[in-house]
Amino acid sequence: MEGTGGMNMQSLNADGVMEVDVLLVGLGPVGATVANLLGRYGVNVLGIDQATEIFMAPRAIVLDNEALRILQMAGVQEQDFDKIAIPQVQMYSPLFGRFARMNTARQIDGHPMLVTFFQPELEAVLRQKLGQYAHVKVSLGTTLESFEDKGSFVIAQVRDGSGRSIRIAAKYLVATDGANSTVRKALQLDFKGETFGQDWLVVDAKQVPNPIDHIEFLCDPKRPAPHMVAPGGRQRWEFMLQPGESREEMEKPETVKRLLAPWANADEIEIERTAVYRFHARVADRFSVGRCFLGGDAAHITPPFAGQGLVAGLRDAANLSWKLAWVLHGQASPAILESYNQERQPHAREIIGLALLMGKLVMPANRFKAFLIHGFMSLIRLVPAGRALFEDLKVKPQNTFKAGLFLRTRSTKKLLAGSTFPQGLVRRADNGEIVLSDDMLGQTLTFVSFGSDPCTALNPQLQLEWTRYGGTCLQWCMRGQGLHLGPAERRVEALDDLLTCRSIPMGWTAIVRPDRTVLCEGPFEQAAELVHETVRLLGMTTRPTQPDPFATLSTIG
Repeated sequence: MEGTGGMNMQSLNADGVMEVDVLLVGLGPVGATVANLLGRYGVNVLGIDQATEIFMAPRAIVLDNEALRILQMAGVQEQDFDKIAIPQVQMYSPLFGRFARMNTARQIDGHPMLVTFFQPELEAVLRQKLGQYAHVKVSLGTTLESFEDKGSFVIAQVRDGSGRSIRIAAKYLVATDGANSTVRKALQLDFKGETFGQDWLVVDAKQVPNPIDHIEFLCDPKRPAPHMVAPGGRQRWEFMLQPGESREEMEKPETVKRLLAPWANADEIEIERTAVYRFHARVADRFSVGRCFLGGDAAHITPPFAGQGLVAGLRDAANLSWKLAWVLHGQASPAILESYNQERQPHAREIIGLALLMGKLVMPANRFKAFLIHGFMSLIRLVPAGRALFEDLKVKPQNTFKAGLFLRTRSTKKLLAGSTFPQGLVRRADNGEIVLSDDMLGQTLTFVSFGSDPCTALNPQLQLEWTRYGGTCLQWCMRGQGLHLGPAERRVEALDDLLTCRSIPMGWTAIVRPDRTVLCEGPFEQAAELVHETVRLLGMTTRPTQPDPFATLSTIG
């Protein structure tokens, strides 16, 4: 695949068909993250997008610590794109003043709890990083015309930038092609939910004097207006349209100037973008059908009030990519792919529920509802538990699965299976380098043992089997530990109390999935059993010889 040009003829087989492991439709931030993750796992990918260039207007503007951690998994370094850490989110009412506050001046799992960013810059970074993977090809200006799931592979017809129609045979198809997803519609999946009756005007401006250092929601029922700071000297405002106000009227320079007057003179700043749009809250009834998968806005659309729209799509990318890789490499049964929908859809619904709740706080329909809602919020802040609900973001649903690809028992809940394994600072034993612990976990299934060398719990045959299924071992030592040490190359020394404060004792073990989900956990004495159970859960007892799914290509016409 050659950038924005046509298909590379050398990549076509004798039947004139391009064969790939994964056909990725849509290369926005979620699709580009999927491509980078699959690239790191060594998967042969073809990514296509209708557009020939990155859309340069900012859309998503907020990322949380989970999103930053997923980008870290995808190979994005902290310095690769600009961010502004947000210390707090405040909500103001004309009747009660500040009625709610969220404290985001913290770090979780090695990343700021909340940042703003410039989406085109992040997309450019993700696209650029794809160049390091020879097995990941990109074709821009390329449109998916049709596709059919043949049972053992998907055959797709695409038209590239030169106008040439090409057939693609892919073992799996992943669609991250946005809210109007061609793939979702072709799969005839319902996209149920609601559309808010209000339109909103978004104004992005640069070089605004006296920038704020936080995010604020001005919850006036006459005209609700979120306001936030962003990198590059930017600020964003969103103004809810009132009945009778049209898109054309609201996007006029004189209207924008009037709305911005409380903060700045619009003639003296740079207006980067003005656009009117409508919020949606929708979820596909399934995130997968056969060999076809949906991610990001193709699977779910989240109102922006909780800042979780893009974050939810990145969670999809992390969850799905490693499972596809393990199946494609013969390290797991295709049955594990059912867990993608099982794990991701419920949490996506919960996040949309949070956004809808926040929307009710931000845009009450009238002054009476504003009095009731904001008054109630002011009252519960007087109670410590009520204050913590919002200030400590306990209202945010945790990304902990109720069912899926993990083993949870009543007797082992030190590190809850199905929850996210925490990340902290560690010192590598082999070279003394201080790194975030995910950089040691890498792209593998990792058997982590606290205090003990995990390999001593596995006999040589089981160690070999564990390695064959993409597994590694890591000894997590307490600071200054001097006994029971394994080889330096698989040992780290904890430099914080992240896991200690979660009451993880020395002698405990956990198996961590590549997406940093705890697959199972238990005492060191049960380590061999945990490995056996993991292999069973992945659905393999021996490394299979994968049949060629494309063997029947010449018979499909």
